Amino acid sequence: MSILKLSEIGYSYDGKSKVLDNINYEFEKGKVYAIVGRSGAGKTTLLSLLSGLASPTAGSIEFDGKDIKEIDRYRYRSQFVGVVFQQFNLLQHLNAIENVELSMRASGKKIDDKRVKAIELLDKVDLDDSLIKRRILKLSGGEQQRVAIARALSFDPDIILADEPTGNLDVTTGEEVMDIFKRLAHEENKCVIIVSHSPDVAKTVDEVYELASLRAKRSRRK
Repeated sequence: MSILKLSEIGYSYDGKSKVLDNINYEFEKGKVYAIVGRSGAGKTTLLSLLSGLASPTAGSIEFDGKDIKEIDRYRYRSQFVGVVFQQFNLLQHLNAIENVELSMRASGKKIDDKRVKAIELLDKVDLDDSLIKRRILKLSGGEQQRVAIARALSFDPDIILADEPTGNLDVTTGEEVMDIFKRLAHEENKCVIIVSHSPDVAKTVDEVYELASLRAKRSRRK
């Protein structure tokens, strides 16, 4: 059964210029998905819709059988969907543990010992014990990405959304990060949705959805 379903989704910024049109995707728990497409195809816009940061101008998005319009938007974003940003969006003056703890507090979910839970999550994403108390500025890009994933997991969401999670990483580190995502889906039954332009990412996931640029479609018709 789908945890997330997009039905005839459309989006335009001004009511005239369409970015997305008639998108019909379904996502299940236990799988890793890649949404791919050329620059300008609307990948980032679609990610914003999936995360509840924006609303479609046409069609509907259902989470667990319920239109997300009927769910409190803050509750949806802070309890059901974890987002991993391309630029990490971590608080640089805090350490890894503190970044994860802060996300727990923001979610409003009851967690008995936030510090113990944060350390468990950082271990889950293979961040060494010697690094978890370092300030974010002292960590490499790959290490920061691991912290970002742990933060996204901090309130145990059903869905993990990741925006170009390997885009700023070397090949080996990118593969390690993808292994974490696959483990989360296949072993912990998360629904992982990755937006990427990388063919290598697309080769490693369970299912690929390809977005075609509406601009390119219009050009072909001419």
